Amino acid sequence: MNLILFGPPAAGKGTQAKRLVEQRGMVQLSTGDMLRAAIASGSELGQKVKGVLDRGELVTDEIVIALIEDRLPEAEAAGGAIFDGFPRTVPQARALDAILAKRGQKIDSVLRLKVDEPALIERISKRFAEQGRPDDNPEVFVTRLAAYNAQTAPLLPYYREQGKLVELDGMASVDTVAASIDAALSVVA
Repeated sequence: MNLILFGPPAAGKGTQAKRLVEQRGMVQLSTGDMLRAAIASGSELGQKVKGVLDRGELVTDEIVIALIEDRLPEAEAAGGAIFDGFPRTVPQARALDAILAKRGQKIDSVLRLKVDEPALIERISKRFAEQGRPDDNPEVFVTRLAAYNAQTAPLLPYYREQGKLVELDGMASVDTVAASIDAALSVVA
């Protein structure tokens, strides 16, 4: 089973992905983690990624797709992938569909954790005040949230038209969200 987790920063995607990895043995394919790992590996691709990031540029779709494609055999052996942070654009979604189709696979479900943005910003502001995490800076967070919404909005109709989009209440408790995800996946499995 291959699934995509959508949700803004701090919506709980990481928590839910970790649970799915532990309970179902799936592989989480986080583009951020993969970019850091590629750089750390010192591989040719890693050196290319490092050069792009060192210049302050965005990593191209071609590189991100190559990183995803590299990890697919591992995900297949584990019984499925959880795509986190990818795809971010319709062209990336189409590329992912094509790569999976060549391997006789597909995206089975797209789970969107819907959140109340003002409540999310309040939660982040409180966490920033208590813990001082730089990525929780409320002003920076609002910018990250706007970027997420701009990038993700076109993907929702893309997956809705395919009948794969499932929207879940991301503001519920961790256990309630987990139960909703399990219920959504039981229909697919």
